[in-house]
Amino acid sequence: MAAAALLRGAAPGRGGPAWRWWLRAAPRCRLAHSFRSPGGDPTAAATWACFRLDGRTLLRVRGPDAAPFLLGLLTNELPLPGPAAGGAPPLARAGYAHFLNVQGRTLYDVILYGLQEHSEEVSGFLLECDSSVQGALQKHLALYRIRRKVTVEPHPELRVWAVLPSSPEACGNAPLQESAGAAAILIRDPRTARMGWRLLTQDEGPALVSGGQLGDLWDYHQHRYLQGVPEGVGDLPPGVALPLESNLAFMNGVSFTKGCYIGQELTARTHHMGVIRKRLFPVRFLDPLPASGITPGATVLTASGQTVGKFRAGQGNVGLALLWSEKIKGPLHIRASEGAQVALAASVPDWWPTVSK
Repeated sequence: MAAAALLRGAAPGRGGPAWRWWLRAAPRCRLAHSFRSPGGDPTAAATWACFRLDGRTLLRVRGPDAAPFLLGLLTNELPLPGPAAGGAPPLARAGYAHFLNVQGRTLYDVILYGLQEHSEEVSGFLLECDSSVQGALQKHLALYRIRRKVTVEPHPELRVWAVLPSSPEACGNAPLQESAGAAAILIRDPRTARMGWRLLTQDEGPALVSGGQLGDLWDYHQHRYLQGVPEGVGDLPPGVALPLESNLAFMNGVSFTKGCYIGQELTARTHHMGVIRKRLFPVRFLDPLPASGITPGATVLTASGQTVGKFRAGQGNVGLALLWSEKIKGPLHIRASEGAQVALAASVPDWWPTVSK
């Protein structure tokens, strides 16, 4: 019931003009649309933008051995359900982590949701992953399950939504409260406060929070790239990306005190050496893009032609690139497939730890 109360004010379909986004990381860049609340004063801005993430899906992992099973595979501690007041059910909790291969490279990025199973006195988990690798992740889990009492299955009953404030002041004007129920789970995004909230709901139509309106998925990915947050196999190619170069520690996705897990050795050694020379940085293209766009893996160069890194992925004029940290401040460019030279600029998100800037 508590979760259902958060879903009042949902608008059918995309509903009205889209929205205007205020980006702290890029104050001069405001996306071109306005954002109105449905059925109300046309001058009153809606508080929250809700994005249906069809590119993300859920796997359910449950059983008496679910917790130790996942602990041996994930880079982070598990988000176990927290205590609740009175007779209320335990609060759901969320965490971020990667599955690694034995060489210590990222296979899959996941957001984990820790839930109290109603039929058992143990915790179950939902794993949010890239939809295109749901089957591969399920096979990866089956490979290590052996004789553990664990069930791994798709969970299509709930859809994944992102909920972001329509302006920097929105959080204070209409704050949300974490809530978990059979029909919906609303919880803060564990990676960074800049990514707002995650909403899991079984509703087929747009299930939006009070004061919310359906946002354009293009705007969600633009915001995510400007904040330097990778998500899915396009940004984190399986078997290629290294977790600490992908800013896993900045996004609360790794524990350096937990027990052993697959791929831990390289990650722990890199951390304790204290030197990470390359990172995924947000980039913005300063020149018009060629019709074919920028190919993932394209080499990023300095003005003198020195290699700085490689473009990873993006949307429109923003994206992510794996770059040498000490070389990002000068003019940079990419030679596109048509031979054109496209200038770009890298930035350091203001939510990163100061020591990394």
